[in-house]
Amino acid sequence: MFRFITRRPLWVNILAGIILALAVFSMVILSLGWLTHHNDAQTVPPLLGKTLAQAEKILTDAGFEVVVQDSIFNDTLKPLQVVRQVPDEYEVVKSNRTVYLTINRAAPPLIEMPNIIGYSLRSAEFTLTNMGLKLGDTTFKPDFAKNTVLEQLYNGVAIQPGAKIRQGARIDLIIGSGLGTSFLVPRLVGLTYAEAKALLEGKGLGVGSVIPEAGVADTASAFVYRQNPDRFDAEGNARSIRPGQIVDVWLSLERPVVDSTGSGTLPDSLQQESPDTPAE
Repeated sequence: MFRFITRRPLWVNILAGIILALAVFSMVILSLGWLTHHNDAQTVPPLLGKTLAQAEKILTDAGFEVVVQDSIFNDTLKPLQVVRQVPDEYEVVKSNRTVYLTINRAAPPLIEMPNIIGYSLRSAEFTLTNMGLKLGDTTFKPDFAKNTVLEQLYNGVAIQPGAKIRQGARIDLIIGSGLGTSFLVPRLVGLTYAEAKALLEGKGLGVGSVIPEAGVADTASAFVYRQNPDRFDAEGNARSIRPGQIVDVWLSLERPVVDSTGSGTLPDSLQQESPDTPAE
């Protein structure tokens, strides 16, 4: 079997081995260009701002592979818009290279509503931004906790911490404005309950207890015949009240007799059951 080797001189075999090795090495070197696609390169097209369907068509037509690597959500961008590509645009790469895309989600993800009640306005806004939410309208309400979040609302309704909400949603806040300076207790006697409530809310006051007379079914149209605190104390001195405080009211079907100066007396039917109040 090996006679063709042993019957030749040794130097001939060595020379043949060297020639064979050089031939194999040359073949490997010459084939590297074909195996590695040397000099077969392409420029990655720009894809940022295009939709996923557009990007896939452009890359497929150019001979690239496409893989959606990640997704984010930004409500200022179009759904399925390309926001990042790897390799970058206009980068020269080998043919048939895979291009990885990051796209904008078609629908916002659901996140948990944080608890920002008790936060300062600045801290609440910072927390909302970090959670991917937006600060909506801010309404100020008289309260001793100045510049503090009193309520958190979504679409006008209080939203509880931990509730699922879409990222990018707007959260309205009710903020304490402080108690402010005091002013005279407003006169409610003679007004309907609806009018009295609107007057109190307009001055930053709250409605406390509502005590209707027997037979009162519609409190909104019933008349206020007594209030606490009264406008005047027992000595006839005007009382003061601060925003955020509450006023109790007593309601009757009959309108109290109130003259043009603001003084009034109760109807005869109420004289016995209601204590005298100072003249207003």
